[in-house]
Amino acid sequence: MTKNNGSGQKPRAKSNKSVKGSDKVYTLAVYVIGGPVAKEFDEKEISRTIQIRGTQTLENLHCAIFCAFDRWEEHLYEFILGKGPDDRSAIYSSHAYLADWGYGDEEMGDVADTAIDSLGLKVDRAFGYRFDFGDEWVHQINVVAINEEAGEGKYPKIIKRVGKSPPQYPDIEE
Repeated sequence: MTKNNGSGQKPRAKSNKSVKGSDKVYTLAVYVIGGPVAKEFDEKEISRTIQIRGTQTLENLHCAIFCAFDRWEEHLYEFILGKGPDDRSAIYSSHAYLADWGYGDEEMGDVADTAIDSLGLKVDRAFGYRFDFGDEWVHQINVVAINEEAGEGKYPKIIKRVGKSPPQYPDIEE
């Protein structure tokens, strides 16, 4: 059943494209926890640590994760920001526009309009990221640190890699 906010459109999760005056930098550890991972990667940690400014969006974070794991073909994706990485009570999606067309029953925020600062993240908070709804690449993102001032250089940036990136499609030679 489609939820309605009285305007004929489905309600959306809160979003805030920019947060004025913030120069915060979030350090996020992104772990692959599910997907078509080849056997050679079983029981090995596969993670990337990414730093991103609070004024950047979830779409910017997706792009950093996409590059960090050496992916090459884009797919739909979403960030799951409920009380834990599996709690779907707060979804921010690359396909939030589909709600306007009557697809899906969940409230969704748009990743392009949602600044990292607007999420109210705290250190030790974990949330989810799902990429490619066919192959179901599932990630857990842990907030490792929040610094009040950004250092030099461009953001987002990958500051640590653990493990080799599993192929996006294990059955296809990339």
